[in-house]
Amino acid sequence: MSRHVYVDETKQRGYLLVAAVVVVGDLCTLRKELRALVLPGQRALHMNAERDARRRAIADTIARMNIEVTVYDAGKRYRTDRDRRAACLGGLIADECRHHRSRITLEVDETLRSWDKQRLIELTRAADARSRIEYTHATAAAELLLCIPDAVAWCWAKGGHWRERIRPVVTGVREV
Repeated sequence: MSRHVYVDETKQRGYLLVAAVVVVGDLCTLRKELRALVLPGQRALHMNAERDARRRAIADTIARMNIEVTVYDAGKRYRTDRDRRAACLGGLIADECRHHRSRITLEVDETLRSWDKQRLIELTRAADARSRIEYTHATAAAELLLCIPDAVAWCWAKGGHWRERIRPVVTGVREV
């Protein structure tokens, strides 16, 4: 069975890359749950653009989902954000190599799209996993499930009660 992994990052208080694994059979159900949270006129959910009451509702909905989330924490240990991202992507690919097949969808950042592709080619080639790990970029408006890593990254970076609210789905935190 193929794993679907949705990835986003935050640079708030260091550098975090968050990967949410969704079981294939749950994709439609989870999209439906998240779509119910999208307000009229909104194209997607994004924690930075929401009020606290909505953030709580989004985080609580995600915390009840049947998902597994890993937080890759590069902190400020590397010279640049690209170095931090490379370390996080390296951790993600190493983890995904343990599985038969993975499909990774990253939140698109046009300034990093070609850079990401090159790193992912290098990482999957080095791990001899090019045939088992697929990757693509998408916007949150095109792929609603990308709001999961966005929300987890936002809550985790905020810390305190926000981190506790989302903790039920966080199955691992890796310093890279």
